[in-house]
Amino acid sequence: MQLGDILDDVSLDVSTSSLEVTRVEIDSRQCEPGTLFFAMPGTRQHGAKFAKDATERGAVCVVSDRPVESSVPVVVVPTTQLPALLAHASAAVVGHPETRAKLVAVTGTNGKTSVTTLVGSLAHALSWNAASIGTLTNPRTTPAAPELYRSLAALIVRFDAATPDSLVAIEVSSHALDQRRVAGLRFCVAAFTNLSHDHLDYHDTMEQYFLAKASLFTPEHAKRAVIWTDDAYGERLAEMTALPVTRVSRRDAVDVESSLRGSTFFWRGHLVNSPLVGDYNVDNALLAMAIMSTLGVSDERVAASMGEVASIPGRFDVLYGEGVTVIVDYAHTPEGLLRLLSDVRKLQPGGRIITVFGAGGDRDRTKRPEMGRVVSTNSDLTIVTSDNPRSEGPDDIIDAVLVGAAPGAQVVREPDRRQAIVRALASAQSGDVVVIAGKGHESTRTVGDLVLPFDDRVVAEELLK
Repeated sequence: MQLGDILDDVSLDVSTSSLEVTRVEIDSRQCEPGTLFFAMPGTRQHGAKFAKDATERGAVCVVSDRPVESSVPVVVVPTTQLPALLAHASAAVVGHPETRAKLVAVTGTNGKTSVTTLVGSLAHALSWNAASIGTLTNPRTTPAAPELYRSLAALIVRFDAATPDSLVAIEVSSHALDQRRVAGLRFCVAAFTNLSHDHLDYHDTMEQYFLAKASLFTPEHAKRAVIWTDDAYGERLAEMTALPVTRVSRRDAVDVESSLRGSTFFWRGHLVNSPLVGDYNVDNALLAMAIMSTLGVSDERVAASMGEVASIPGRFDVLYGEGVTVIVDYAHTPEGLLRLLSDVRKLQPGGRIITVFGAGGDRDRTKRPEMGRVVSTNSDLTIVTSDNPRSEGPDDIIDAVLVGAAPGAQVVREPDRRQAIVRALASAQSGDVVVIAGKGHESTRTVGDLVLPFDDRVVAEELLK
């Protein structure tokens, strides 16, 4: 595709306009012959620093908000225009896949992955073409525009052209909204799960965090909103958005019965049999069903299809040993851990709860003591271990978690995560539940510059045998 057709609103000379472009990138390491490289401003350094590397790898043109010394043509545009231009170019070079499916956005602190996956699974059960993009599919929760549009194109090209309805559900993080990674996309439905303490290392305050999330709920980005209003921030969002709103609440689920095998309840007068475990997954199901209803599917069909949804990797995964139940879950915020442990207590009231968890390095440090307080208060035995320490010392992270431990609580520190799981299982007696929280579906640990294989579920299964 010629550059002039991609940057159709930018004045280019004839030779620059005729350049053939096959790829768009913001990471110079991913450049190859035929790449259009966007040198974007970053939180730590400017992409212009990597323009030379990009051209050496084959970039044919550089787009930036500042002049760049380069052996290839450089297009300079205002900083405010860069994200939209990047999105437009990323979409154009792969054939505008966003026009060939209904798009659903899901944002919030907890539950994004579950609701996104559920929407895709529900749509598939309803015989739609369906897929999702997020934590389970890409390295970043919400990829940057070049990867996001390539992912969309790769999914949609596999859809059955004879199927009339197609959907892609996308997790949209607060970082992505702040950095305008979803510029150029307009969602049929934008959904909000909840908001609680997380990412304050990036947003500084809860108000800034909320406003980043709220920016998705504008006519620029979405046609309709589905909002969980049992959350105070959700209620506030429902009041302030200009979009038509479907409010969702736990009150929408009637006669709820839950076990470690799943849940049943009535929704809008229809019986729902869900294979998903835990009260918080009832909430996630309510949001997913409301989204599909908002897209025009009858409530009766939506409710019936919930019985066919697949389990969500790393979200309340249940393993059984001899008298001992193990639950592996991704919960990694104070609110997420509280909901998880509250659900476990309801579902297994007779035994003890033994929880293994840690906190990630190079992330919001202010939530660590609160995580320690929540887990130690709601567990009979807490084993604080290492998660993904990244560039931080594991013991320093554990120290910060232990600051919040409840007085008198039984708390053990064990930096070796495998050994922490060993100790938890060794301490468990018949009827107890061992909860391994924080990593869920993840199959690696990041320690310094090393990415090491480690899967909580695999380790637990090995030890249970």
